[in-house]
Amino acid sequence: MSEYATASDGVKIAFERLGEGPAILLVHGFGSSRNQNWKSTGWYGGLTEAGFSIVAMDCRGHGHSDKPHDAAVYGHDRMAGDALAVMDACGLQAPFVLGYSMGGFIGLRLLAAHPDRVARLAVAGVGAHYLEDRITDPAARAALADALTVPDKDSITDPRGKMFRAFADQPGKDRLALAACMRGMSPHLPPAVLAALKGPILVVCGSEDDTAGSPEILAAALPGGVAVTIAGRDHMSAVGDRHTRQAVITFFRG
Repeated sequence: MSEYATASDGVKIAFERLGEGPAILLVHGFGSSRNQNWKSTGWYGGLTEAGFSIVAMDCRGHGHSDKPHDAAVYGHDRMAGDALAVMDACGLQAPFVLGYSMGGFIGLRLLAAHPDRVARLAVAGVGAHYLEDRITDPAARAALADALTVPDKDSITDPRGKMFRAFADQPGKDRLALAACMRGMSPHLPPAVLAALKGPILVVCGSEDDTAGSPEILAAALPGGVAVTIAGRDHMSAVGDRHTRQAVITFFRG
């Protein structure tokens, strides 16, 4: 059942809580939702059965949260602020944080800005291409946003654009909000900031994930980076793989 936190700009952020034990904040990927990214792929049951409680949020523009159509109200610092609003609403001082893809970008921003509010960070579906701004580069963002809004989806020729459009066309999604979110994406954190991040950070990706790239290269840019590769999985299939889930559980158990 949805609960709501209010962000600093008044946007309502939906979330739900389940389980008992050390808390994990779950931050989903672009175009997804807490249900699609975490519940339907077995994370809710897997994490609570492993002895954790979970707080799963819907990022602004997604799921049951408010869906502004203005790119200026997105960006990863603002969305990290949404995560803080949810944590405060739940009385969580420093939970474990798990982000997938865009959720990983947000998790890195959260840790950089508020290191005292994150016990441990795991990012999945984020790898070497984060350092190259493969998706967060302004031109790349604009091209993907255009693919989300073009009237004739058959006119899209870029494979990544086709993939994002197909995902955004699923029932219940607001393509205009998702396009605004895409245009508002932030660039990657500078190398000096990444090198100063505190605590161990898990970086886990599928071996066939051309969207994220190698986890080893990103982990090497982090002082406490730990890389795990999930064999035979790509960006869409790694999230539901039991080996991804087990790597996260093992990492959070320390």
